Amino acid sequence: MAADAPTRPSLRERKKAKTRAAIRQATYRIVAEHGWEAATADRIAATAEVSPSTVARYFPVREDILLTDEDDAVLEARLRARPAGEDPLESLRAVLLEAVRAALAEAPEETRLRARLMVEIPAVRTRLTETTAETGRRLTRVLADRTGRAPDALEVRVFTAAVLGAFREATVYWAERGRTDDLVALLDRTLDTLRGGPSLP
Repeated sequence: MAADAPTRPSLRERKKAKTRAAIRQATYRIVAEHGWEAATADRIAATAEVSPSTVARYFPVREDILLTDEDDAVLEARLRARPAGEDPLESLRAVLLEAVRAALAEAPEETRLRARLMVEIPAVRTRLTETTAETGRRLTRVLADRTGRAPDALEVRVFTAAVLGAFREATVYWAERGRTDDLVALLDRTLDTLRGGPSLP
């Protein structure tokens, strides 16, 4: 039997996605040209050609314009699709590095700007910790299913948090050093360090 064709998003869903993208692009443009503090709700709304209430409805927390996207569902689906019996670290390595490659290919300047703001703006870094925790909860459920453990198993929660925390710290490291290194290679090296620990001199 042929596989079912992917469900096409409804017109309403497509309009919402278009509005979210317009708000996000407007914010990045303002921040790149004038700095984070200039990216007020009113200015974002005017640039995106929507109302301030629309900005607030889609992104109640301003930092979420930079940090939240629709990638969590994609990560979850890709992790579920990894080969059965694959080492959990290698499964996460594959799906997370694929996401980073895509971000760098599709929106390199936005990716670099977001990393810079993580270093420069405490509120952005704090909110990143919160949004990463939500990503971690979703991926933890998948890893629990794949390893036959309870959804709230301590080992799975700690493992997932460690991987995502390592990714976040490596991204900060990359940003602090001018964002000129190969980020994918740096993250790959980060996961090797997580497995084996730092080597002795």
